[in-house]
Amino acid sequence: MKPKFLLTAILLFAIAVPAIAQDTKPRREGTEWIDAFMPNTNDSALPRILLIGNSITRGYYPEVVELMKGKAYVARLATSKSLCDPALLKEIDLIMSYYKFDIVQFNNGLHGFDYTEDEYKAAFPAFVQSIRKNAPNAKLMWATLTPLHTRADAKIFDLKIERIKIRNKIALDYVTAQKDIKVDDLWETVIDHPEYYQGGDGAHPLPVGYTALAQKVAAELTALMVEKK
Repeated sequence: MKPKFLLTAILLFAIAVPAIAQDTKPRREGTEWIDAFMPNTNDSALPRILLIGNSITRGYYPEVVELMKGKAYVARLATSKSLCDPALLKEIDLIMSYYKFDIVQFNNGLHGFDYTEDEYKAAFPAFVQSIRKNAPNAKLMWATLTPLHTRADAKIFDLKIERIKIRNKIALDYVTAQKDIKVDDLWETVIDHPEYYQGGDGAHPLPVGYTALAQKVAAELTALMVEKK
């Protein structure tokens, strides 16, 4: 190889390597957050449930706790991390290492829109496998993604609605193929109820909407507990 050609090849490689490294760097939001809450940490009389999700999960969580009182201890792991971000799996490993969970409801997809739906699909199996690894005997339940509305008018959906539909389909195709994962269809619970969102930010329901979601979640969890016995 001639020296001039070799130097050119080295320079091209040096330029390409940082580009590859940049492509594999997690694409995060300007502010990332994690919010975990575990009640009844010293009790063991009732089954223990973990809700994994985002701020929507965090919003309906308090009412779910009340509705499940006397039936189960309900914990939460709410986070802004996308399932495409390896950091999410670390968060799951950490929180789930503390206790044995009998039921895990999980949800992810309203963050991480810098990732494509193809990337979401590719990362989804590892997300589920991480939960299985940490709770191999737990019953699992996927909670479908809820819609996004415009702030000005909840009857008009945000432009990301089509992407959410695709992500819901990707998730549903995967979990239904697993045969042993139940589905909690939160999308269906709120999709025809713009009044649950009107006057809010378009993403987070008003109290009446959170109540509807909490009642749906608690009903599905209760049914899963009966099935588990």
